[in-house]
Amino acid sequence: MTEATRARWADWIEAACAAVGVDPEGVDVVSIHAMTKTIAHDFERPMAPVGSFILGVAVGHLEAQGRPVDMESLRQAIEETITQQGQE
Repeated sequence: MTEATRARWADWIEAACAAVGVDPEGVDVVSIHAMTKTIAHDFERPMAPVGSFILGVAVGHLEAQGRPVDMESLRQAIEETITQQGQE
């Protein structure tokens, strides 16, 4: 990825976060991409954005409760459901 792309993405993330009142520091692009890649390739491509939405809802829920947010644990929990779906 080029520096120009990173800058463009960072600008968009800041604008999108400002539009909805979210701290852009909480947006972990690398982790989100890793999770959506796993969902798209190991389960169903159309579910990748749904997984991102679920992750966001989980983060908001934890923050509203004043609980710590561990993005890596949340991401792993969502990814583990893919393996569970394959076992059913």
